[in-house]
Parts: sequence; structure tokens; C-alpha cells
Amino acid sequence: MHTGPAIADSPETARVSRYAWLVLGILFLVYVLNFVDRQIISILAEDIKRDLNLKDEDLGFLYGTAFGVFYSLFGIPLGRLADTWHRVRLMTLGLGLWSAMTAASGLAQSGGALAAARIGVGVGEATASPSAYSLISDYFPKRLRATALAIYSSGLYVGGGLSLGVGGLIVQRWNQAYPDGGPFGLHGWQAAFMIVGIPGLILAAVVATLREPIRGAVEGLPRPERHPAPFSAFLSELLTILPPLTLIGAARGGLQAFLTNILALGIVVAAVLGLHAIGEPWPQWIAVGIGVYAVFSWAAALKRRDPPTYRLIVGNPAFLCIVVAYGLNAFMAYAISFWAAPFVMRTLGTSPAMAGLLVGSTGALAGFLGVMLGGLMADRLRRRNPAGRVIVVLFGAIAPIPFVIGAFTATSAAVFFPCFFLSSIFASTALGAAGATMQDLVLPRMRGTATGTFFIGTTLLGLAMGPYLAGRISTLSGSLSVGVLSLLCAAPITIAAGLAAYRLVPNAEAQREAWARGAGEDI
Repeated sequence: MHTGPAIADSPETARVSRYAWLVLGILFLVYVLNFVDRQIISILAEDIKRDLNLKDEDLGFLYGTAFGVFYSLFGIPLGRLADTWHRVRLMTLGLGLWSAMTAASGLAQSGGALAAARIGVGVGEATASPSAYSLISDYFPKRLRATALAIYSSGLYVGGGLSLGVGGLIVQRWNQAYPDGGPFGLHGWQAAFMIVGIPGLILAAVVATLREPIRGAVEGLPRPERHPAPFSAFLSELLTILPPLTLIGAARGGLQAFLTNILALGIVVAAVLGLHAIGEPWPQWIAVGIGVYAVFSWAAALKRRDPPTYRLIVGNPAFLCIVVAYGLNAFMAYAISFWAAPFVMRTLGTSPAMAGLLVGSTGALAGFLGVMLGGLMADRLRRRNPAGRVIVVLFGAIAPIPFVIGAFTATSAAVFFPCFFLSSIFASTALGAAGATMQDLVLPRMRGTATGTFFIGTTLLGLAMGPYLAGRISTLSGSLSVGVLSLLCAAPITIAAGLAAYRLVPNAEAQREAWARGAGEDI
């Protein structure tokens, strides 16, 4: 196995090699494609809605829930695999899978078929961030970690912007050239899915050449032993989180664990039945119920199998507060990023190509600037204050609110785009700060698992709920503006979680090794 270049012993004086920056650049491109493939459905939403006879709530389900639940569900076992196997190979396989499934989305002839392809995209993309966060944390010392993670995370906004611009141009040009369907009867939105899936297959070959760094060397920690059976551990992890295999995993923990799991399953089923009884659609809440039950099963199994990791992640109030604070930030941000293009097309009468260009470029620039400035500020504040990065997380929750209101009540582009730009730049400041804080709360061997857990917040809380609820309320109220703005009711919870994290993080980071030892870690 290749290893990265030698790293200085002291984290405070370690010099970052050019190769580390090259790796970061390639990982940035991977994340760009991650969000091109994830976000392109936004600019295609109006055509998909028409051709497949869907509602706004269905579009929110396809964009958020169908993708997000399975992204988070597989993120945990794949995060575990990133902790025990070759992270570069894992990312290569995942990139190839989600790119192929994006192309396959273009073959969909129904909402169900498109949902199945979106699930495949979610499973593939679940390999990316656990691998990338762990790699970056082993290439960059703590003093630069938030900055490096912010650079990587800025691919979210660049990719989202490119997807809207490129997707809008493809669909408009294709439909103009082939108003009744092009080759093989494909419509513009189908061609767009196929075209954007190809670059990922090429980039996967480049990713496969990257070197695997030594875990923990950047922090002066001893080299960990290689896991003797990473795929056996991965399969064991699946038994803890993939229903109905979760019942087998729970039974392995004894009768009490099995009965507790059955009770949790019963509560989730009752909740889903109750929601359906009051008129909520099956697909959304079955998917969310699967996600909630799966996460409960995994957390219960983790407590039995790996008490130190459980103690520093699920059993750590500081970690959970960061997850909730950023997850609810994403609740609003994902809804805005998905519904912005449909909003300007419906309300302002903008063409798909122009909507994609304006919304995409504005969102990409704002997101890139926000995540970079937020990362730099988070690292600066962290030098003075152990909880300094959490200040940036709180800022990202509070500052965007008036501009979200301005954007989604706008009746002209002159009002919408400045407000959209400012809301995007402020909201995106929190990402690098939250990611770096989360990484600092766990040991190096736990980083992939911690990242998988962290992204449960941004998927189950954010991606699986925000876009859908905005679409559902839009369907019921007849107003997309009302649908999006109704999500602001979550802001007080976001702020409360951020304030709790500010109080808890310094002690949690200081006690990290002691808590791990107390739970049985041999350090």
C-alpha cells in the first residue's frame, strides 16, 4: 500500500506538502461532481413534474428523501469501512457507482424508476465524505483542518451551481432541437442526466491513483494496526443498520437487545401509520421511518460492539448538538437550493437556461465564498477560544433568516438574487466549522464513522425533510413561497443546539482521550 509523504511530528509546526494540496484539489473535484449529480434534478424539476405527472411533494421526495435516507443509511457502514479499509479504493468504487446511477436516471419512465435510480446515487455518494474527511484529516494538521475541509466542502456549491447552469442549458437546447423527443425518444431532462454522469467515470480512474496516508501520523499518534477483516466488519455493520437484517443484528446482542429493537420498530411503524391516517403520503414517511429505525438499531449495536466510539459519538452531547445544529441549518439550506430554480421559473417567468445560469452561478459564488470565509474565520477563532468554531455555526443559522424571507417573497429578479446571494453566503459559513469541530471530538480511527454519523444530521434532518416539507406545504397551500418560508420555524431549535454546543465542546475535546480510555480504548 502506498503511503503519503512524511509529516512533521508537531501538529503546530507541520509543513503541508504540495502533494497534500494536490490530493485536496482532486477531492474537491470529486465533491463538485457529487453535487452536480445530486443537485441537477432541481433545474429539471419542472420538466420531470410535467412528463411524469408529479406534484411538488413528489419532487421534494425524489430530490431529498429517496436520495437522503439511503445516503445516510449506507453512510454509517461505509464510514466504518473507510475507518478499516483503503479509503482511496472505497471512494473510487463509490464515484463509479453514483455516476453510473446518475446516467441511469435518464432512462426513468416513472416516478418509481427515478426514485430507484436516486437511491443508487445516494448509496454511491455515501462513500465520498467519510473517505474524504478522513483523508484530509490525515493530510492536514489540526491548525489547517477547518480550512482544508472548507475547501473540499466548497465543491458542494460549485457543483450545485454547475449542475443548474449545465442542466438548464442541456434541457432547453435539447427540447428546442427535439420538441417531440430526441434519439431513443429521450426528452431534455433525460439527456441531461446521462450527459452529467459521464465525467464521474473518468475522474474515478484519476482518484484510483492517489496515495493512502498513514492514519494519525499528522497528530503524532502511533500507526494503528491494519484491520484483519475490513469487509467482514462491513457486513457486520450492515446487520446493525440495514432493515430487516437489523433484526439479526439485534438478536446477536441477546434477548433484551432483540426485544428493545422490536419495541423501537413498533413505535416507528405506529408513527408512520398515524401520519398516513391524517393524510400524509406513504413513500415519504416509510422512507423516513426506515431511516430512523435503522439509525436506532445501529446506535444500539455500536454501544455493544465498540463502546469507545459510541462514547465519543452517540454518547457525547457535544457531538450530538453539533449534528443537530448543522443538520437543521441544512434543513433550510437544502430546501432553498432545490426550490430556488423552480421558484424563479414560476414566479419570475425565467427560462430554464437562464434560471440555471443565474441561480447556479449566484449560489455557487455565494457558497464558495461563504464556506471559505467561514473556514478561515473558524480556524482563527479556534486559536483564541476552544469553542470558537461553534460561533461560526451559530452565525450560519441566524444571519441568513432575513434574506431568505426577502428572496422567497420577491416579485422581481432585482430583489430575489441579492437576497438569495446573501442568504447562501451566510448559511454556507457553517459547514467547514461544523465538520472540523466534529472531527476534533473523536480519535483518528473513528473519523469515518463520525463523518457518517454527522451526515445523518444533514440528510435525515436536512435533506430528507427540508425539500419534502417545503414541497408538501406548497402542494397544500398552492404557494411555493409559503412552503419554503414555513421551514423557518425550525430556527429556534437550531440556535438552541448551537448554544448548547458552544458550552459543551471545549470540555468534550479536552476529555476526548480520557473518555475513550474510560470506555475501554487502549491508548
